[in-house]
Amino acid sequence: MKNKIKFLIYILTILIVSSISTSASEKIKIGLLLPLSGENQDIGTSVLRSVSMAVNKIDSSKIEILPKNNFDDPEQNFKAAKELYDNGVRIFIGPIFEKNIKNLSKLNDAIFLSFTNKLEKKGNNIISVGVNALSQFEAIEKFQRIEGLEKTICLIPEDHFRDEIEMGLLSTNIKLKKKYFYESDPTLLTKRIEKITKYDRRKQNLLDEIKRVEESDEFNKEKIIENLEKKDTLGKVNFDSVIISAFDETLKSITTSLIYTDVTPKKIYFITLNQWFDESLLKEDSSQNLYFPSVNKKNFDEFKQEYFKKYSSEPNQISLLGFDLVGLIFYLSRENNFQLNGKVFDQKSTFKGKIGLFEIEDKRIKHVLNLYKVENNKFKKIF
Repeated sequence: MKNKIKFLIYILTILIVSSISTSASEKIKIGLLLPLSGENQDIGTSVLRSVSMAVNKIDSSKIEILPKNNFDDPEQNFKAAKELYDNGVRIFIGPIFEKNIKNLSKLNDAIFLSFTNKLEKKGNNIISVGVNALSQFEAIEKFQRIEGLEKTICLIPEDHFRDEIEMGLLSTNIKLKKKYFYESDPTLLTKRIEKITKYDRRKQNLLDEIKRVEESDEFNKEKIIENLEKKDTLGKVNFDSVIISAFDETLKSITTSLIYTDVTPKKIYFITLNQWFDESLLKEDSSQNLYFPSVNKKNFDEFKQEYFKKYSSEPNQISLLGFDLVGLIFYLSRENNFQLNGKVFDQKSTFKGKIGLFEIEDKRIKHVLNLYKVENNKFKKIF
């Protein structure tokens, strides 16, 4: 009887060792779902190149990349995903655009790392890996604590981005005095900023004070009037900081309108969302002293230099994310004895990529971001 037990233990040991050996020797098949033709071909090509750079950097024979052109079309994307799925692929990088995730939930034992930054989950097997509003507001919340900001207002656009902003705010402990919504039309925008800042009232306060001094017997009133006439308004606004949920020309219009209403970054903290180090901000006077959360700039610059050296062109911003996702998949696979499935994205874990720190839990990914300031025509790191 003892010999039989020993024999069974021996056989079981061999099977376990054999299973571990097989798992460790299997390749990590990563499917890529990218637009490699059409209007967004440049974005897809940039991500494909960054993935190739990551594979070369990791230098492991265990990684096998299987790219497919999804033609930036939901039906074609599913067709490409199904072909790779039938070839044994269970982990995918892509698609890039949210519209192309349609039907992917049908392949429910596969995981799709979509580049979208939307917070709303579209399926249990689809993980949004973009730099989302939650990650950005958590960095801003940290900045609030550091600077002791207690009267922050938030400007939110009346467009498709509104729900995403509000969801991000609700998901953090960020302190807001009030939320204001705005239309991006320049004329309406300026009037909205004037109303928020009580510009007309503060302008009238100044005129009233000048008149009062003129009619008074105050000593040296000519000097007082001279100083008052140098001002644009009189009286403070009821907030110490403003989060501007805007990009590009709309952002510049808002900062310009705020300064026009005599609300300047010298008096009030101007904070915005991730601008990906848009260098046009450095040339704008209204953008000086503007704060924003973003990825690690030093790493981003190094990545762009490596990319340019190899391909003689500039990478798309999300290419850095594509680079990191290969490392993330390899790391999680290695941590789980190269047995990669959806469960590894349920476990709480962290991964340090070029973007910064990834936090993974419950099939959600968020980024621990840095905070930067536009100062003296440069991007200055705050934390």
